[in-house]
Amino acid sequence: MKFTKSLTSAEVQKDWIVIDAEGKIFGRIITEVASKLRGKHKPAFTPNVDCGDYVIVINASKAKFTGAKLEDKNYYTHSGYFGSTKTHKMADMLEKNPEKLYKLAARGMLPKTKLGAKILKNLKVYAGSEHPHTAQVQG
Repeated sequence: MKFTKSLTSAEVQKDWIVIDAEGKIFGRIITEVASKLRGKHKPAFTPNVDCGDYVIVINASKAKFTGAKLEDKNYYTHSGYFGSTKTHKMADMLEKNPEKLYKLAARGMLPKTKLGAKILKNLKVYAGSEHPHTAQVQG
């Protein structure tokens, strides 16, 4: 009788994956990123261990958006004080801080636990085509 092997955090081997967002649809990029971060593409996926890879997204500001999301979609922040709700349009976030936009979208697809917060730290997003992780990436 064979059983599926559950990995421990010491047995996990993490790779570095670079995803170029230029000309690709934003939602498709984020679903791929979330899957790679979680480790679901690996045969030894273990749900309670961070077995995903490090993901680098370059050219983040050059992704495509379908429909009228850039004008219609809003993101809200609240400090906890009365009347402190702030609204940010998706187009403004893409222009000023695309890293935050990608992290928010990926966070929504990851577990809402301490493990999900730990996994999200493996995501690196850069607006341009240059990134400082060239030593880690073998490809």
